[in-house]
Amino acid sequence: MFGSAAIDAGLAGILGLLVGSFLNVVIYRLPKMLERQWAAECADFSGQPAPVAPPFNLMVPRSRCGHCGHQIRWYENIPVVSWLVLRGKCSACGKPIGIRYPVVELVTGALFLYCIHRWGATPTGLAWCGFSAAIVALALIDWDTTLLPDDVTLPLLWAGLIAAALRWTGVPLSQALWGAVAGYLSLWLVYQGFKLLTGKEGMGYGDFKLFAALGAWFGWQALVPIILMASVIGAVVGIALKFTSGLREGGHVPFGPFLAAAGLTAMIFGPESILRAIGL
Repeated sequence: MFGSAAIDAGLAGILGLLVGSFLNVVIYRLPKMLERQWAAECADFSGQPAPVAPPFNLMVPRSRCGHCGHQIRWYENIPVVSWLVLRGKCSACGKPIGIRYPVVELVTGALFLYCIHRWGATPTGLAWCGFSAAIVALALIDWDTTLLPDDVTLPLLWAGLIAAALRWTGVPLSQALWGAVAGYLSLWLVYQGFKLLTGKEGMGYGDFKLFAALGAWFGWQALVPIILMASVIGAVVGIALKFTSGLREGGHVPFGPFLAAAGLTAMIFGPESILRAIGL
């Protein structure tokens, strides 16, 4: 018979599937919402009338097929199951539905299941579930658009500090605070040095904020193993993309997804395990 811990983990996995479905909406819509906001601000600064557009946010309009505009019905939007039943195709036009949608749902479900299995249905377990969801969203938004929105990075940073203050992460508040400070400043200094030497911008301010958030969640001692793991992952992926001609125009690869992957690695295995894995 399943124990209560296994039931809690299973329910968390189901919740993670639902959250993953919502994350797919966030990943697609949040950058477009920001673009609309920036366009409205630019029009306001220039004294021009703001562009008129129908409501567009995380709730409105309802999800539609990107090919034919077919409105997705509730039974076509059940995480993973609907994609399998529809065989990865729109029920109206038969055009393919990207496999990334169920993958995001499965990954988020697996992360939620892991967090509750490890920490139980406790504030700590729920906090790490929230961390996982934010990291997945940030990784894919940055991969798609090279943006790391403040709407996600800054709440993640504050959540890490609050979780430390409430003793949910096991990281003393002082270490979380200095982790946030050191995380931001370290990449900011790298950015400034690279810009001074080359005249180019090697990364964006979103990377500083994401690294600061990771410092808040794991403490300043974890910053070195996290940045090393991110660099290793980034180098491997970059080389693979180069050999497969998968690099985007200009050969630019955003760094945020690799920071995110390193953050999840630190959550699952611990920062010390990262150092051991790379022989340090």
